[in-house]
Amino acid sequence: MSVERTFVAIKPDGVQRGLIGEILIRFEQKGFKLIGLKQITASRELAEKHYGVHRDRPFFSGLVDFITSGPVVAMVWEGDGVIASARKLIGATKPLEAEPGTIRGDLAINIGRNVIHGSDGVDTAAFEIGLWFQEAELNDWIPSDQSWRVEG
Repeated sequence: MSVERTFVAIKPDGVQRGLIGEILIRFEQKGFKLIGLKQITASRELAEKHYGVHRDRPFFSGLVDFITSGPVVAMVWEGDGVIASARKLIGATKPLEAEPGTIRGDLAINIGRNVIHGSDGVDTAAFEIGLWFQEAELNDWIPSDQSWRVEG
């Protein structure tokens, strides 16, 4: 595995339900490094760019309306295989199909209120990180426990 970066966002429903700490701790306990974090109410322009791949889908407008309806906690996480691992932590898009123990399986209500977003690949992660963060907002740092972590 190689060290990757991924974009994760706690959506307005997750923020409003007070799930920020619960979600952060799951990523921290997994061993990933948080290198970018901010709370932002997304502009319509930002939301439309973020969900641009869905522009021609019937749910696009509702998706944009929802993501701009309140604060979002935007994050960049770093670690070995973080993109695939984050997707597993997050769970299936449809909460009823998400496994217990995943964020969506435990916390999400329905597909329209599924609490969290995570990048689905290397290219998507790079695009989303660049969309939501400026390079100066990312903090590259070395965890104090890195010297005893076992490579493998």
